[in-house]
Amino acid sequence: MVGRARRRLEPAFGLRRARTFPGSVKVLTLNVNGIRSAARKGFFRWLAAQRADVACLQEIKAQDADLDHSLRAPKGLHGHFSHARQKGYAGVAIYSRASPDAVIEGFGSREFDAEGRCLEARFGRLSVISLYLPSGSAGPHRQASKYRFLDEFLPYLAQLKRSGREALLCGDWNIAHREIDLKNWRSNRKNSGFLPEERAWLTRVFDELGYVDVFRRLNGKPEQYTWWSNRGQAWAKNVGWRIDYQIATPGVAGSARREAIYKRRRFSDHAPLTIDYDWKLA
Repeated sequence: MVGRARRRLEPAFGLRRARTFPGSVKVLTLNVNGIRSAARKGFFRWLAAQRADVACLQEIKAQDADLDHSLRAPKGLHGHFSHARQKGYAGVAIYSRASPDAVIEGFGSREFDAEGRCLEARFGRLSVISLYLPSGSAGPHRQASKYRFLDEFLPYLAQLKRSGREALLCGDWNIAHREIDLKNWRSNRKNSGFLPEERAWLTRVFDELGYVDVFRRLNGKPEQYTWWSNRGQAWAKNVGWRIDYQIATPGVAGSARREAIYKRRRFSDHAPLTIDYDWKLA
């Protein structure tokens, strides 16, 4: 693996290990588009009521100094973070009721580990990863950056699969895989997020590496979206994209039982995706 070494983080904030129960693991993912903004909109009050075992957040847009105790360690949760060096940019987080055995920041990339895009928490033989892929919508230079990320990240996914660990990668992948995964697919075939090269890359993740799109394993219905543009009436008309995923190795994917996209309240331009697994965090 090239690039700077991944950094292993010590368990944070002194919480005692929470009790876990077999057959009942709830995993939630959300691009918060600013963790402080989501907090002001009531996200953490809602999160407390969900009793999620693990919550993966992306695009937290905050440095360590920006987080007070209510954001570092909400009641009953351990918090771990990977911040971007650039202020107000990217960054990912993982909250969990049980203390992870280990937390690893980055995936060994000189370029992208500095942007806070990948954070792994290990619970026994299961790795839960909060992941934020670059967006290419700002122009050709950002699309080129996105392609560099895809080129570096695929070998990491292959190595993770070969390790024998079960893995659950939760986050904003910034790619809608199939036509069913966005409303206006015909008009977006030349736009970042639905480009043939991006979709083919995600197909390789599923078909060649053997990962599973857990939501689609459970729900094959159309118009199941997790992101809506702030332009026009995209939210009101449900003109959206499904770009937030829980993508897993077959073992943990096969234990998934229930999925939900929460849309009653808005905490960001994305919606929380929750999946329940018959799994034991140990």
